[in-house]
Amino acid sequence: MAAGYLDILRARHAARLLTGTLVGRLPNGTAPIAIVLFTRAEGGSYGLAGGLAAVYGLGTAVGQPLLGRAVDLYGQPRVQLPAAVLSALGMALLAVAGFGSLSLAYAAVAVAGVFTPPLEGGLRALWPSVLGSEDRVHRAYAMDAVAQEVMFTVGPLLVTLLVSLWSPAAALLVINAIGVLGALSVVLSEPSRTWRSAPREAHWLGALRSRGLLALLGSFFFVGMALGSITVAGVAYADDHGRESVYGWLMAALGLGALIGGAVYGARQWSGPPERRLRVIVALLALGYLPLMLTPGVVAMTVLAAVAGVFLAPAIACSFIVVDRHAPRGTVTEAFSWLVTTFGVGAAAGTAVAGPAVELGGTAWSFAVAGAGGAAALLVLLCTGRVLAVPGRSAVAVRGPEGDREGAVETGLSPDPQA
Repeated sequence: MAAGYLDILRARHAARLLTGTLVGRLPNGTAPIAIVLFTRAEGGSYGLAGGLAAVYGLGTAVGQPLLGRAVDLYGQPRVQLPAAVLSALGMALLAVAGFGSLSLAYAAVAVAGVFTPPLEGGLRALWPSVLGSEDRVHRAYAMDAVAQEVMFTVGPLLVTLLVSLWSPAAALLVINAIGVLGALSVVLSEPSRTWRSAPREAHWLGALRSRGLLALLGSFFFVGMALGSITVAGVAYADDHGRESVYGWLMAALGLGALIGGAVYGARQWSGPPERRLRVIVALLALGYLPLMLTPGVVAMTVLAAVAGVFLAPAIACSFIVVDRHAPRGTVTEAFSWLVTTFGVGAAAGTAVAGPAVELGGTAWSFAVAGAGGAAALLVLLCTGRVLAVPGRSAVAVRGPEGDREGAVETGLSPDPQA
């Protein structure tokens, strides 16, 4: 298992790109908790903290696909680094100005969200040029999904450490400064500098003109909804058992399950269409969420949470392959960014629905939202099976500028007959 991942990391530029992308995405992964801690330290209410975090999330949802399209049009360095700097400046403005003006505070987090650089989609666009073979690229997608779980576990811990050592304002400044350095490391690398998207057909819908991609996004809205609802349901379960630490155990178990599932999935070479494989994985993901409705004792619930997380990273990794197969020519970064946006919007919707579910029917009902989200995700994939069965693209290498062998590669150039 480890040998396959080490093979990827030994490839030239691979470790730098993966590390730089994870570090560059640190501000995005830690923004909600950093904003809440800063707002509370400044005397703001939880309502204000939630409002600011929501504006940041909405800004990110809007900005990711737009910036992803800009990357496809103008290249990575011209978009990623300026966006990272502007996003960091937005958070710095919040940290320095505080809440003397609420309008300014909301504007600051909106700027930070909108200009969050699409490093995640950019990395997936670079993997083919760095790794070459399709099998290695698919394994890199799985490793990417696992690395995300690590970031979302370590990131909040880093924020709380900075808050305890200095202050919430310092945490905002330091995390975003680190993020800029991560983006800088990526855009100064040779693959990022030489990468060029394939020529694209002018169309105002961009990546969204692919019906296969729309089907995948519809499914992963509900996967995001399931995951978002669990964050609220976990808090309600911890309250029921009178210990805040229970929530941490549940989230850690969920992340551990995802780490194990992603590592095992990426270590194997899979045959057959990834669209069919994705349906099986999402079905297992949905089944894993259903037992959470039983809300047993803490030990049993922690085990159930770990089982529920096992198929999350494989589902995400497999979705990357499907995106790559269905994204129209010249829209690969934008397409990956749409997946990030849709997943995030779904998570926000799940959070919004799970809250009233707790009040109406208790903790079990909030976990039922996760099960319903998983089932809906599977239903979308089953109903759109014929659309997803016709991939829009096949593996084609594209030489970089001036015939550079390490230039741009985009997997697939044939137009989507379903688009």
